[in-house]
Amino acid sequence: MARSLASWNVDIGWHAQALCVGEDPELFFPLGETDTAAAPARTVCRRCPVLNDCRDWAVRHGETDGVWGATTPSQRRALRRAVLAASARALLEQAAEQQLP
Repeated sequence: MARSLASWNVDIGWHAQALCVGEDPELFFPLGETDTAAAPARTVCRRCPVLNDCRDWAVRHGETDGVWGATTPSQRRALRRAVLAASARALLEQAAEQQLP
């Protein structure tokens, strides 16, 4: 299902500066998740001034479709797992420190 960030009725701030605004949404929602299918969108993303904001938003919100911040869904899942694992480790370390006399 193709979606256009420009058509969303949300205010996420950075999206007004995104280079994908005005592009064909199909470019960012290819039928496959291969490097070849994602390459045209990633080319746009890599020139974008809000690439990191876009990627961060997609990871934080669990965006499961399309190319966001030059990442595919599987790449974002891996990033999300890494972020969650790091957060869990930090919480465990903090809890261990609080129990020490």
